[in-house]
Amino acid sequence: MDYLVYILFRAFIGLFRLMPFRMIYLVSDISCFVVYRLTGYRKKIVYANLKNSFPGKSGEEYTKIARAFYHHLCDILVESLKSFTMTETEIVKRYIYTANDEMNRLFREGRGALCVAGHYANWEWAGIASGTQLLHKPVGFYKPLENKYIDSYTRRTRVQGRSVLVSIADTKQVFENDWGEPALFYMIADQSPPTARLAYWVNFLNQDTAVLHGPEKYARIHKLPVFFAWVRRIKRGYYTVDFISLCKDPETTKTTEITAGFMKMLEDQITEDPRYYLWSHRRWKLKRPENK
Repeated sequence: MDYLVYILFRAFIGLFRLMPFRMIYLVSDISCFVVYRLTGYRKKIVYANLKNSFPGKSGEEYTKIARAFYHHLCDILVESLKSFTMTETEIVKRYIYTANDEMNRLFREGRGALCVAGHYANWEWAGIASGTQLLHKPVGFYKPLENKYIDSYTRRTRVQGRSVLVSIADTKQVFENDWGEPALFYMIADQSPPTARLAYWVNFLNQDTAVLHGPEKYARIHKLPVFFAWVRRIKRGYYTVDFISLCKDPETTKTTEITAGFMKMLEDQITEDPRYYLWSHRRWKLKRPENK
C-alpha cells in the first residue's frame, strides 16, 4: 500500500512539473476559495490566534490578515509541490540569500554556526536554495514521514548541491559529526514543545508561550554563533533571506537568553507583516505549569 501511495504521489508531483508558475498559482487561488470559503479549515484557530496576538486590532483587520494568510498558505502548498521538480538554479532565482560578512568570516576561520527561523514566508525552499549560495555547508532538520518511499524521495529532492537533510531523531549525532567543512545548522524552532514540563516560557505575541530549547542547548554545547533567518516575501513566488546575528558567544549567555532573543526577533518579523506567519498552527495549546 505504501508503494502504491508513493506512485500516486509521484504522478501528482509530475503534474506540477508540467505547470508553469502562473498555472500553479491559479491552482492556489482555487484551493484558497475551497479552504477558506467552503471548508473553513482551522478558521477558529486562525482567528483566535490573531485576536490573542493583536488584541488592539479591529474585526476588519483580523479578516484582512486572515484572508491574506490563507492565500499565502495555499501558495506555500503549491510552491512546495513545485519544488520537488525544480532545479536549484530555478529556485535560486526566486529564493535569494543575501551576503553576510560575519557569517563568511566564521567560515574562513573554519567555524560553524547555527541558524534559527520560524514558520514565516516560505520555509520550504530554504534547503534547496542554500547549497550554492552559502559558504557553509547547510544542514537542515526534518521529521521523517511514515511512508518510507515518499520519505526517501523527499530526502533526495528537497535539498540540492552541498545541502543535507537529517532526521530530528539524530540531532545530537548531527552536531557531533565531522562534515569535512564548516556547517550551518538550520533549525525551524518555533514549534510548540511536546510537553510543558521541560519547555522554556516567554511572552510572545502578548501570550505566555512554551518554546523549544534545543537550538540554545546545542549552540552552548558546541560554541556555535547563532543567526536568525529573516525571510521576506518580495512578491508572489520570490523571497530574500537576511542572516541577522543573534548571539556571537553562546557559551557566555544565561539560560533562556538565546531562546528569548530568537522569539523576540521572530515577533518583530511577524509584527512587521503578520500575513505570512503560520496562524493555523495550534501554537498556544500548552499552559504554563504553576511551578514554572
